[in-house]
Amino acid sequence: MIDRRQALALGAAAMAAPASARTSRDPFLWGAATAGHQVEGNNVNADIWLLEQVKPTLFAEPSGDACDSLHRWDQDVAIVKALGLNAYRFSVEWSRIEPAEGQFSQAYLDHYARIVDRCRASGLAPVVTFSHFTTPRWFAAHGGWEAPDAPTLFARYCDRVARAMAPGISHALTFNEPNLSINGPWSRFRPNAKSNAATQAMLAAAARQSGSDRFSLLNAGDSTPMIPGVLRAHRLGRAAIKAVRGDLPVGMSLAISDDVSVGGDAMLAAKRRAYYEPFFEAGRDDDFLGVQTYERTYIGPSGPVDTPASTPRCADGKPYEPEAIGGSIRYTHKATGKPILVTENGIDTTDDAERARFISAAIAAVEAARRDGIPVLGYIHWSLLDNFEWLSGYKPRYGLVAVDRTTFKRTVKPSAHVLGGIAQAGGTR
Repeated sequence: MIDRRQALALGAAAMAAPASARTSRDPFLWGAATAGHQVEGNNVNADIWLLEQVKPTLFAEPSGDACDSLHRWDQDVAIVKALGLNAYRFSVEWSRIEPAEGQFSQAYLDHYARIVDRCRASGLAPVVTFSHFTTPRWFAAHGGWEAPDAPTLFARYCDRVARAMAPGISHALTFNEPNLSINGPWSRFRPNAKSNAATQAMLAAAARQSGSDRFSLLNAGDSTPMIPGVLRAHRLGRAAIKAVRGDLPVGMSLAISDDVSVGGDAMLAAKRRAYYEPFFEAGRDDDFLGVQTYERTYIGPSGPVDTPASTPRCADGKPYEPEAIGGSIRYTHKATGKPILVTENGIDTTDDAERARFISAAIAAVEAARRDGIPVLGYIHWSLLDNFEWLSGYKPRYGLVAVDRTTFKRTVKPSAHVLGGIAQAGGTR
């Protein structure tokens, strides 16, 4: 887990058009994204919720009420519509839909279906993520993605969700960034012995709380052993969704940095083999691939190296490289031949003018790729709201909209209108 991620309104007929009938003339998706655990609040049956509560914990603070989007989701949808965007990406929470193994909540299936319906009625394409990092607590205590039956359990969940809301969904994502925590010599987030010990202590505490001898989740420590299960789960989940609605575009999103070799061609090739290519292969029959980019990574002979001193910097000193999304799109399409949907791209900054500049520059890079003939389906910004950013709590600021932590009042930032203006103008080209 790391920190991060109505002028063109889609008519109902356009969103319901079969995938085979869609063409390059279909509306480009301009959107903003949220994720259930990060905005809904009180997701008490989720694995992450428990990890926030146990001692010791690596979380800076608990998610608590988050942005109260469980009850204020209609405000969020209304903001996306008012900005002139035409797509809203959100996730459904497995832990709410199946809080105990085999026990499905019709009430929550109906809840998420209402969000889909409201989006459609508002002229917004609902881009729905089936698993955005979190899983039910019982699933983690059962062994998570390393359990032999994990893929079939996920496929059963996908079937239930698809039967409840697939007719209205625009694009479905099985997983959000399942490659994020694969470790290797090319990884910028390699844990050391101390961080490994802290992670294992937190997981052991969660296992005890769950009455289990294990507690396993995808983005805590090195996820490499879980990847075979995740890849099979993606394929089975896709099949389950397609069995309900065969023309629904299905894919997954991947964390893809704009990787640049600095004398490290062999190391870069090794990263791509481990970090991207197994997912590309699992998604060979997907309809599109979701790209999520927040950075450019420079790779030398021994692994990542420092960003060049000449690189522009944000006010806080972090590299400012909005054009990195263009490189990620080009690499991913070349490697897969798939249409690309930018499912996340954004910047953590308290300077909203900096965010506004970032949005314009990043979209310019996306549109340059489109001019070169790369089939880009849309640009979805992370995030709609300032929200809970996992281990870092509420300190990061990725949102187009500020949220008062006491009253939950939403305040739209000027940068949101920059994105909306670009969308209403049909882009910057």
